[in-house]
Amino acid sequence: MKRVAVLYGGMSAEREVSLASGKQVIAALRQAGFEVVPVLVGDDLQAVLHALAPTSGPRPDVVFNALHGRYGEDGAIQGVLDWLNIPYTHSGVRASAMAMDKQAAKAVFAAAGLPVAAGRPVDVAELEHHDPLPLPYVVKPLNEGSSVGVEILRGGDNRRAEIARGWRFGPMAMVEEYIPGRELTVAVMGDRALAVTEIQAQAGVFYDYESKYGQGGSDHRIPAAIHPETYAKAMEVALAAHRALGCRGASRADLRYDDTAGEPGRLVLLEVNTQPGLTPTSLLPEQAAHLGIPFPALCAWMVENAACRG
Repeated sequence: MKRVAVLYGGMSAEREVSLASGKQVIAALRQAGFEVVPVLVGDDLQAVLHALAPTSGPRPDVVFNALHGRYGEDGAIQGVLDWLNIPYTHSGVRASAMAMDKQAAKAVFAAAGLPVAAGRPVDVAELEHHDPLPLPYVVKPLNEGSSVGVEILRGGDNRRAEIARGWRFGPMAMVEEYIPGRELTVAVMGDRALAVTEIQAQAGVFYDYESKYGQGGSDHRIPAAIHPETYAKAMEVALAAHRALGCRGASRADLRYDDTAGEPGRLVLLEVNTQPGLTPTSLLPEQAAHLGIPFPALCAWMVENAACRG
């Protein structure tokens, strides 16, 4: 029986999401017949190392990485696992680090000919004093996920200086044009794009943290009711982005679709998540289920496709 250590929790702003993902994964892997060792991750790296490489007792055969955010999906824990020579789920150091860095990811996508939003990194001090782009525009951290810290500034909005003064995500921010229209997402498993989901946030037009993870926070329409050409293009872009970054296992591409002038409209790739959520409201498990892949089978597939890059 394969022994699987599940890393969950972590120290990022997405700790609660990771806790929810981890609990789901632990139950699913046990149901799938694996020996599961839960490893609740905090700020004690030594404790994590001891759980993964004990001085006595067996080491895990595989690590299931259910961490989200900093240290969990930015290449940090991936480097530790490579060093320990333990196969792990999801992407390796390079793909994880690039996907988490919005500036680097945007450069990779643009070089691959994928559609991206116009924008640039901005010093937060600059943001406090003037608009770096014509309104409306989006301000987001360079290295966070789950829409943590994302703000949309529209015409007549006087929050710019307040946002800059309260910024807690480093000296720089990514500022991009606001793309009107619909929120789409496409999950990828290996070399296969699964489906296109349209997301409608209940609280308004912005798919924020609460909309993503709160019960009833959003409606997911799968398959998305969009023009067939756009549907096919979204699947193609998601798989191309996965490959451009060098992702492994599962990933999820988030896109905006501007159909305000009619269909087919403009499709824009926002980002790729190398550690898609595995909570009860998450999109990857939903798309897998849509194709007849139950959650335990999805988690088992991730374990069987784990690899070590060290």
